[in-house]
Amino acid sequence: MDEAKTAGLEVIRSKNAFIIDMDGVIYHGNRLLQGAAEFVAWLKDNNKRFLFLTNSSERSPAELSQKLARLGISVDPSHFYTSALATASFLSTQRPKGSAYVIGEPGLIHALYESGYTMNNVNPDYVVVGEARSYSFDTIEKAIGLVLGGARLIGTNPDLTGPGEKGLVPGCGSLLAPIELATGRKAYFVGKPNPLMMRHAIRKLGVTREETAIIGDRMDTDIIAGIESDMETILVLSGVTALSDIPHFPYAPRHVLEGVFEIPR
Repeated sequence: MDEAKTAGLEVIRSKNAFIIDMDGVIYHGNRLLQGAAEFVAWLKDNNKRFLFLTNSSERSPAELSQKLARLGISVDPSHFYTSALATASFLSTQRPKGSAYVIGEPGLIHALYESGYTMNNVNPDYVVVGEARSYSFDTIEKAIGLVLGGARLIGTNPDLTGPGEKGLVPGCGSLLAPIELATGRKAYFVGKPNPLMMRHAIRKLGVTREETAIIGDRMDTDIIAGIESDMETILVLSGVTALSDIPHFPYAPRHVLEGVFEIPR
């Protein structure tokens, strides 16, 4: 290993806190990635503060904790924060006890319920879109009508794609595009790289940005979020970004690793 890489790893290991993406960093679908279990063990053994920060809105923290347990990693639900939770928090401060028409999975719906929101498909305050396997022409048509009728358009995250076991799958940004195009309205995205999401994470960890590093597989969400939040950025090549993709962006990560397996000694 060259001296620059060794020095970089020492900087990473010296950080007190880590914000970690999940898809493409810890697992692909239901397949654990190389060294993920050892990396989480290293975090615990070295008393690092850590938070899994995911743009996915499909699952609740309890469900994410259970998923990792099935893959052989034990992590308390308190170590997870999702774009669904960030979206629910944002909406509850914008319009407390409002209502929403939701295109999304149970994790998003539950988060909104918990924040005091009700589901409304007639005259909602917001149309909220997350990852959705029940996505259909009917739901798009309904959402378009509600937005044109005055509902504000919210996306849990801007990701156009996400990693799946068999390759890329459509992300929230792709699902929202037809609604934006048909209505002429731009959605407000709450998840990474929105600084709101990063501030929630730092506050939840109880640390400063100087002692924190963010680990992710996406240049357009994870890495830019870390740069704009002025924290150490670590790109892993185990997800959607290849080494050849990096020069296409006008910014660069501080560190590039093959995967999280490189971080433990």
